[in-house]
Amino acid sequence: MKQKIVLAFSGGLDTTYCLYDLINKGYEVHSVFVNAGGISDEEINQIQQKALKIGTTKHYSFDIQHDVWNDFVKPLVWSHARMNNEYPLLCSDRYMIVKKCLELCDELETNLFAHGCTAMGNDQFRFDQTVKSLGDYTIIAPIRDLQEEVSAVRDYEIEKLNEAGIRVAQQHKKYSINENMLGVTISGGSIDQFQQPGEDSWHWLKSAKDWPKKSLTIKIGFEKGVAVSINGEKLDGVSIINYLNKKLSEYGVGRHIYTGDVSIGLKGRIVFECPAIDALITAHQAIQDAVNSKFQNQFKDVIANRWAELVYYGYFHDPHKTDLESYLKSSQEFIDGEVTLYTEGAIITAVAIDSDYIVKDDKSVYAQSCNWSPADAVGFIKLAGQASTLVNSVRRRKANAQ
Repeated sequence: MKQKIVLAFSGGLDTTYCLYDLINKGYEVHSVFVNAGGISDEEINQIQQKALKIGTTKHYSFDIQHDVWNDFVKPLVWSHARMNNEYPLLCSDRYMIVKKCLELCDELETNLFAHGCTAMGNDQFRFDQTVKSLGDYTIIAPIRDLQEEVSAVRDYEIEKLNEAGIRVAQQHKKYSINENMLGVTISGGSIDQFQQPGEDSWHWLKSAKDWPKKSLTIKIGFEKGVAVSINGEKLDGVSIINYLNKKLSEYGVGRHIYTGDVSIGLKGRIVFECPAIDALITAHQAIQDAVNSKFQNQFKDVIANRWAELVYYGYFHDPHKTDLESYLKSSQEFIDGEVTLYTEGAIITAVAIDSDYIVKDDKSVYAQSCNWSPADAVGFIKLAGQASTLVNSVRRRKANAQ
């Protein structure tokens, strides 16, 4: 009897080769496409047809967009976490993809799970560590195994698939493209070589010549730190993400180039596009800075850096991450109100904040008026700066004495 195996299948080059390879090795393959957004119904159907044509025993499609919003986007926006202050962890849907695939493993009564990660990137750690954290399963990684045998892996995959009559999308011959509701990451070609990315590396966003002539204003409403409305209309999180991605892509908002440290020692360079995430973090930071205390806002950066590190490097299910999220959620109690965002293209700016909890004194307006006297200000400066003044005074006296 053939062994059942569940394969996380995106329809891209690597997972296409995985499906082909596992079938040839005699497995009963159950391919799974887990929809984390950023893809049309037509594309989902094409992925299914591709899997069936190659020979999967059965193909499954699951939608995890609301899981991504609840389990990842909420704490991401609360923390404003960006790896190295740049990259907002767009590949974090991997954790929910693995969880859904393992649920199918349990249903099919098999402990065999396969993925298309290479031995070079962070995704292999994200996939493998999530599997190990969630249960007792055996991991099969055909691309990683292939790297033991050949050097030019992508060329080899394309050659073997062509020989088998399996079509490879032209775009995937040059770039590795991953997209979901969070955004899209593009690597390969000139990007990997630290050169200027080609014009064909643009994926979601329009270039400057195609931006609308009229500027764009969007109002995002928050309740306890969670985005709940666009321009006054109540929407669920997935709808908010989709709206912002569509609207802001037209204005070229959200394109970045990032170089990061891979878990096992390489430098990885990608282009990424994330219009909605940029907008949500910009809006949330504007209202949180205005509502929360100085110490809350300062400490948030400490939490954000650690949370980003855990999620980026694969420790999504570590208890420490749960602890951090408990603090983040607590800090959102009074993040209620509406933020107005504005763009003319490329850059998104928070231009107005409306909240009942903005920390302000009607009698004291920055740079205009205050409810203390000039003498109070001079006294404060003297006392607050006394330690610094004294240390410098002592050192000057010592230096002059010499």
